[in-house]
Amino acid sequence: MKKKKILLLCAGGTIACRPTENGLVPSLNGYEMLEHMNSMTATYDIVSKDLFSLDSSNIQPEHWQQAARRIFEELSTGEWDGLVMTHGTDTMAYTAAMLSYMLENPPVPVVLTGSQLPLEHALTDGYENLRCALAMASSGVPGVFVAFSHSVILGTRAVKTHSSQLHAFESINAPQVGTVTAAGLHLDREALSLLPKRDPHAPFTLRDELCDKVILIKLTPGIRPQVFSLLADAGFRGIVIEAFGSGGMAFLRRNLVDTVGQLTRRGVMVAAVSQCLYDGSDLSVYESGRLALSNGILQARDMTAEAAVTKMMWALAQDGDPKDLFLRNVAGEIAPETTP
Repeated sequence: MKKKKILLLCAGGTIACRPTENGLVPSLNGYEMLEHMNSMTATYDIVSKDLFSLDSSNIQPEHWQQAARRIFEELSTGEWDGLVMTHGTDTMAYTAAMLSYMLENPPVPVVLTGSQLPLEHALTDGYENLRCALAMASSGVPGVFVAFSHSVILGTRAVKTHSSQLHAFESINAPQVGTVTAAGLHLDREALSLLPKRDPHAPFTLRDELCDKVILIKLTPGIRPQVFSLLADAGFRGIVIEAFGSGGMAFLRRNLVDTVGQLTRRGVMVAAVSQCLYDGSDLSVYESGRLALSNGILQARDMTAEAAVTKMMWALAQDGDPKDLFLRNVAGEIAPETTP
C-alpha cells in the first residue's frame, strides 16, 4: 500500500525545545525533528519544512497570517494527503481557531500538535502526540484539528486546561473528533457533524485578512465601565467580554450594560462569552442578559473565548456584515442548535 504523504510544518514550541542557561528554547528544526521520528517514517512518507521557531507566547496575529498563507500554498499543490503543524501549547488553541476560519474548504486534514515535554526529554509526550496527529492527518477528513494526548479535537473547540499535565487540552462543549485506542484512531461522526455541510465543488480559499484591534476582557465585580470607553477611544474595534455565568454583567451602580451599549452604537463590535468553561452564554435568560441584547451586545453562545476572539478579529476584516458572520457557524465553533 502506498504511504500517505504528510507535510510536517514546524513552528517551534516545547516539542522543539532544548535546555539552555536561559531556560527551554525552541531549537530543533524540521530536519532534526524528523530524525527523531524514524519509526513513524516507516508508516508515512513525511517531509518536514520550517515555518518559524517560536515559543508560542510570542505568536502574534501576523504569524497566523503567515501560517495560513504557507498552508494554503502547500495544500494548493495537491501534493499532500495531510499536514501536521507542530506548535507551542500555550497559544495553540488560538492558532487552531484562527486557521479554521482562514482556511475555507481545506482539501485535506490540517492537524496541530505539540508536547508538554521537549521531544528530546526522556519522558516526552511528543512522540505519542505526533503519532496521533499523523493518524488524523492521514484520515482523509478535511478540516483543522488539534491532536494531543490520544485525542483529536476540532480546531475551534480546543482549550488548554492544564499547564503541566500531559492531558493538556479538552474539547469544550463538543465531543472529541477522535480517540486513539488499542484499536487505532476512532472518529466520532457526531463531533464532525458540527462542521457546516461542505460543498464538494467549493474551492479551497484563503481568507487571511484580520483586524488586530480586538481585545478580550474578563469581568470582575466592581469593574469600572470607563475601562470600555477607554478601549474604544484607543481605537479598538471589537471587544469580547468574559461575562458572569450565562452572560451576566452589571447594570446597577456601575452600569456596564449602558456604557457598552453606547460603544455598540458607535460601531464597536461587542460580544459576550461565559467565564464558565462549559455550556456557553444565553443572554435571553436573565434581566441583565436581555438588557445586554437590547444594547447591541452579541452572544457568543457555546463558543470558547479563544474561538470568539479570533473569530471577531477575522470577521471584522471580511466583506459583508461582521455581526452576521460572527453569529454564523463557520467551522464548528457554534453548535447548530444554538444558532439563531
